[in-house]
Amino acid sequence: MSNAVLENIGVVLQKMEGEALKRNAPVFRAELATKSTPFKILVFTMLSARTKDETTLKVVERLFQYVRTPEQLAKLKTSKLETLLYGVGFYRVKAKNLIETSKTIAKLGKVPDTLESLLQLPGVGRKTANIVLARAFGKNTLGVDVHVHRISNRLGLVKTKKPEETEMALIKIVPKQYLGKLNKSFVAFGQTICLPKTPRCTECPANSICPKKGVKTIS
Repeated sequence: MSNAVLENIGVVLQKMEGEALKRNAPVFRAELATKSTPFKILVFTMLSARTKDETTLKVVERLFQYVRTPEQLAKLKTSKLETLLYGVGFYRVKAKNLIETSKTIAKLGKVPDTLESLLQLPGVGRKTANIVLARAFGKNTLGVDVHVHRISNRLGLVKTKKPEETEMALIKIVPKQYLGKLNKSFVAFGQTICLPKTPRCTECPANSICPKKGVKTIS
């Protein structure tokens, strides 16, 4: 574990977010597009699985020009929704899940705000649920995607092979007040600087204290 990173996690996250903001990371554009609306945040997060945020953003904008509420989305024919979602990964499966999820939300009258209830929605796993809880409801939950998993291991915060393992490990060591912010900061940083194959370590504010675990080539 890199104690230097962990001991300065608040500052590290702030600086990472600042650098990513300068580069207009897609996750920030997505946040602006969903405007802290729970339903839009849920839809975006569900669609973003196995899809780049830039692509998801275009599809979500197209979708919400056509429908605006869970009730409206629930009434769409699957074939029509598939056409609207074309471009995101597994769009046919996601179309079916979105319709069923929208029906449930329409009956409830709101997007659920607990992990247990979100996990009961079709197509919603732990990562999606935790991201929605953090971004839509301000809860200290941690969604772990490929960026969070990669950067956490590079920083030496964890030594894990699966995102699920990373989530459990981070929850044990990261102060609770930073958990809700960690996903967005790491994702934004992973999209702009801490890239998968050739990270821009010379531009990284944590360069001097990052052990660069698993990094073979830097730019």
